[in-house]
Amino acid sequence: MGWLWAIIVGFVLGLIAKAILPGKQHSPLWLTTIFGMLGAIVGNAIARAAGVEETAGIDWSRHAFQLIAAIIIVAVGDMAYMATLGKRKQQT
Repeated sequence: MGWLWAIIVGFVLGLIAKAILPGKQHSPLWLTTIFGMLGAIVGNAIARAAGVEETAGIDWSRHAFQLIAAIIIVAVGDMAYMATLGKRKQQT
């Protein structure tokens, strides 16, 4: 069940990060989900390092760290995607 939640959270974080970033992102949905999952993992690690791993109620600070990490990873990942596979798709 843990992997299912990781995929769902990654999907949601990736979509929110894509919506926040200006302009069009060209990475496919499956890659955006993976970027979102990576953002959740990195955000959890940063929250743990900042000492806000667990709080009473909703962990807003942990979610903020996850979202910020997902935004950065989606932006960098989309640039890398366009630099490699995206150019070939545009030429065909």
